[in-house]
Amino acid sequence: MIDDLDIKIISLLQKNARLSYREIARELNVAVGTVYNRIKKLEDGGVIKGYAPVLDYEKLGFGLTAIIGIKAQGRKITEIERQIAKKARAMMVYDITGEFDIIVVAKFKSREEMNSFVKWILSLDGVEKTNTSVVMQVIKEEPRLSLED
Repeated sequence: MIDDLDIKIISLLQKNARLSYREIARELNVAVGTVYNRIKKLEDGGVIKGYAPVLDYEKLGFGLTAIIGIKAQGRKITEIERQIAKKARAMMVYDITGEFDIIVVAKFKSREEMNSFVKWILSLDGVEKTNTSVVMQVIKEEPRLSLED
């Protein structure tokens, strides 16, 4: 069970995953061993899946973001999602309700790269159609959800 101390530890790690156990303990006024045990429990339980830097993709050349809606044959949806999820440019793959069955958020370096990706999706067995929207301006792109109000 996740409690308030776990949420506080997670929130600190979200702000800076490089904090030491000692720094977290000092900030939360708890023992270092408590922080270690809590983080270990969160990792073992799959709540914390890993640690990664938050990147500015545009500065890395990935200035093109596409949101791709995919309509697919029902029995093929799961396999299509798995294939797309393996692709490096696909950042998010969602199984959804509504007009489309799958939504993919992907980043590209060029229109040509995006075009190839979308055509590859269309070639997958069971894909009926796609609808691609290109992001014109990023207003907010935050991979971390605040757990504290």
